[in-house]
Amino acid sequence: MRNYVFGGWAVAALSVVLTPAALAQGVSATNAWFRALPSGLPAGGYFTLHNSGGTTVELVAAESPACGMLMLHRSTESGGVSRMEDVKSTAIPPGHTLEFAPGGYHLMCMEPGAAMSPGKHVPVALIFADHRRIDVDFDVKGAAGQ
Repeated sequence: MRNYVFGGWAVAALSVVLTPAALAQGVSATNAWFRALPSGLPAGGYFTLHNSGGTTVELVAAESPACGMLMLHRSTESGGVSRMEDVKSTAIPPGHTLEFAPGGYHLMCMEPGAAMSPGKHVPVALIFADHRRIDVDFDVKGAAGQ
């Protein structure tokens, strides 16, 4: 706690830490990490997104200073052929969880910066259709996911 003096009055100020769920009213992101690859190759971002609120939320974008560009992507397989595609948005109904994991939905960090090194942490803002956002720290792991 810090004390401040304003006009002769001593005021105590508490430092409050808001959790991601508090910032986005029922939406939380956990288990957030990037798989950094060598030689500046794109890094995949993975996390679990849970909606404990009462309405559907729609994730529409992500931003990070550690990436030249950060996009929502999805890997699919059809007839033995794997594809990766841009995703404009993804909806999470109330009470549901969406995994962003290898082989499915993920973040694609193009032009990763120096912060995208194993052992470091990088900030990511997850942005929703209603303009709410949550800020999440992602662990950076190596190519083997460790």
